[in-house]
Amino acid sequence: MTTPRSSPDHHVLAVIGSGFAGIGAAIRLESLHKGSVVLFERASTLGGVWRDNDYPGAACDVQSLLYSFSFAPSHRWRHTYARQSEIRAYLDDVARTHGLLPRLRTNCPVTSVTRDASTGRWTLETARGTSTADHVVVATGSLADPSLPSIEGIDDFDGPVFHSSQWDHDVDLTGKRVAVVGTGASAIQFVPKIQPLVQSLTVFQRTAPWVMPRDDQPISAKKRRLLKSVPGFQRAARAKIYAEREIKLLAFRNPALMRIGEKEGRAHLHHAVSDPVLREKLTPSYRMGCKRILLSDEYYPALAQPNVAVETVGVSTVTRTGVVDANGTTHEVDAIIFGTGFDTSRLPLTDSIIDENGRTMADSWGESPRAYLGTTVAGFPNLYLMHGPNIALGHTSVIMMFESQLQYIERAMRHAIEARGSIEPTERAQAEYSERIDELTEGTVWTSGGCSSWYLDPAGRNSNLWPGSILGYRSRAVRFDPARHNVRPTAVSR
Repeated sequence: MTTPRSSPDHHVLAVIGSGFAGIGAAIRLESLHKGSVVLFERASTLGGVWRDNDYPGAACDVQSLLYSFSFAPSHRWRHTYARQSEIRAYLDDVARTHGLLPRLRTNCPVTSVTRDASTGRWTLETARGTSTADHVVVATGSLADPSLPSIEGIDDFDGPVFHSSQWDHDVDLTGKRVAVVGTGASAIQFVPKIQPLVQSLTVFQRTAPWVMPRDDQPISAKKRRLLKSVPGFQRAARAKIYAEREIKLLAFRNPALMRIGEKEGRAHLHHAVSDPVLREKLTPSYRMGCKRILLSDEYYPALAQPNVAVETVGVSTVTRTGVVDANGTTHEVDAIIFGTGFDTSRLPLTDSIIDENGRTMADSWGESPRAYLGTTVAGFPNLYLMHGPNIALGHTSVIMMFESQLQYIERAMRHAIEARGSIEPTERAQAEYSERIDELTEGTVWTSGGCSSWYLDPAGRNSNLWPGSILGYRSRAVRFDPARHNVRPTAVSR
């Protein structure tokens, strides 16, 4: 599976990444690659973010029945919101069932992807040699590389320092004084798990998140039997969850409606936190939905415990023994954990995807990534981005977006193969799609909610979220329009 090769090997399809997007691509495009496929994985096993994020309390914030492939339903979910270990096991099972393990090359990071105009192929340089492919799916995901703030003195700290996505399980936090920097989706899950263990916990919060009740429940054995044996039961349950989440999009697109959710969020906070000073610190000052809405029944109660302090003035420097806040107060700690999210300024690897003129995809984008249907980029034929620009979601399961992307990729790839050529969107099609994204974003909570978030790029444009419904995106993805694409014949016969 990971045997080095001394000479290039060729495939119809190369997939970079083996999380949900990569596994889904290899399976759903099988009729086109017909087994001539390889999956490159930089880590030692498959799994993507659900392999990396194994911190205490890691779980999904979308219901299990919806956060899974429609073509691979499972009756084994144990919770309404699946734990990390459940999702990891699900991905392993799907890959094994569909025969992908022999196609997987682990410990094999891709260092560059270069277009060869003379052959019409992509050349992939990897840690285990050179490969070529007619088509490439980049499934590295947008939440792959941790975002670590640059803090003076951090390298001099005597104790352990790690990011939540690189959790050091060899570190015993029992009885330790711990600093947590960041209060995003990961922090609200691991903070309640480590709070009972530590001597003290100092949480450095830059912006208070909106936290809603999670209402997680075990899935009973009876329901699991129904999911397994009753035809249509799982489809109906999944459809119900989908509809409930799609309806909530109305509030994201009409921010005044978010007042209803904000009322519930404030009640959730007031119920768990009686201290008025702490409650004030934890009260968001922006419209709900402007940043990611978080789900937890445990986070607020954990922060209200006597061994926890919430600091809102920010981190200035780190000394050998502690963290100095922006007011100059030193907090002596034994360990520092970053819950600061991921670098979403651009997709991983795009600074190493090189067109036939020597230009990288990152350079072609500048500050604001753009792609037709969030999937294909003008000037980069036969290359497809999973979780590309404007594919992330604020209200429902991104797996549904992946499956919609794959419908488009299948049609585009088939069109190229039948034409014995390469395919890319026209500049005009890409520009018009980007303009439509901007129109859909205007007036939504993401741009008018009074916050700064990773949804907006350095240019102030929404280049991360799809600002419409799943149905709205899927209707675009399934209507493949040859007129919106350029097809060029290639020198290599298929």
